[in-house]
Amino acid sequence: MGGAGIQLSTLLQQIINGLSLGSVYALIAVGYSLVYSILSFSNFAHGGFLVVGGYACYILLTGIDITPTISLSPVGSVWLACGGALLAAGVVAVMTERFAYKPIRERTPLTLYLLIASMGVSIVIENLFIVSPLGGRLRGLPHDMFPSGVFNLGGGVLVSSSDMLSLACAVVFLGGLQFFLTRTRWGLAIRAAACDLRTAGLMGVNTSFLIGIVFFVAGLLAAVSGIFLSYRYALTPQLGAITIKAFVAAVIGGLGSLPGAVVGSLILGLAEMLVAGFISSQMRDLVVFSMLVVMLLVKPAGFFGKQISDKI
Repeated sequence: MGGAGIQLSTLLQQIINGLSLGSVYALIAVGYSLVYSILSFSNFAHGGFLVVGGYACYILLTGIDITPTISLSPVGSVWLACGGALLAAGVVAVMTERFAYKPIRERTPLTLYLLIASMGVSIVIENLFIVSPLGGRLRGLPHDMFPSGVFNLGGGVLVSSSDMLSLACAVVFLGGLQFFLTRTRWGLAIRAAACDLRTAGLMGVNTSFLIGIVFFVAGLLAAVSGIFLSYRYALTPQLGAITIKAFVAAVIGGLGSLPGAVVGSLILGLAEMLVAGFISSQMRDLVVFSMLVVMLLVKPAGFFGKQISDKI
């Protein structure tokens, strides 16, 4: 009985941890799927937006010496710093689309060139932070940034307030995105463009502005995950590499399907934590990418893979 109790408490603990991690993956994966639903390419610069959000929050909270004579002072407010980080990542995402992707889109319909450009943008963003005064060393967000309490759910099952906050924020932002897509004029335009961008433009939709909105939203969601990942682990220019797992989650759920991105992220987060808890933490990546290979062999479109007209 004692062994069974320990196993059950471990299972519940890993499920809670998996849901928390999966919710962060979901914010990233939804951004991937949102861009894919409009432009039909995987934006691998998405990880750079996550890094921008994390560093913007760090700079606004702690301040930094840019030159021997110029110094940025901390803003002192977590809410202001987080809001500034979301805005910064959204603006960088829009600028990336305008200056890196739009000229390519106007010259060729082939999305392969967009994919290659996104890889280049990701490397550029990463190295800009490495050569900046911030450098490439590990940094961490202040420990008092979020509540540090731990709640005992009984049976040795613990959940930290920061994990609860990340899960709650993911629910709020994803719920807000769903409301935006289903209840607003521009949300309806995005859904129409997901069916056929060219036809949406012929019907009077400003597709250039619409694509800007999509990238801003994707960058904003990436920044939210970047803040929580920086707080949970560490902040480095290579932090964006974690978006590869979110991309796997989007593929498992079905690229272009926002509900699929969420479900795939939760599945991936649970799988990682259960493997870490019951087998070995060193097996996490092996299981993640094995799931990707199996999914591509068995169901290439993912669990929620749909026709192009039903992508959102």
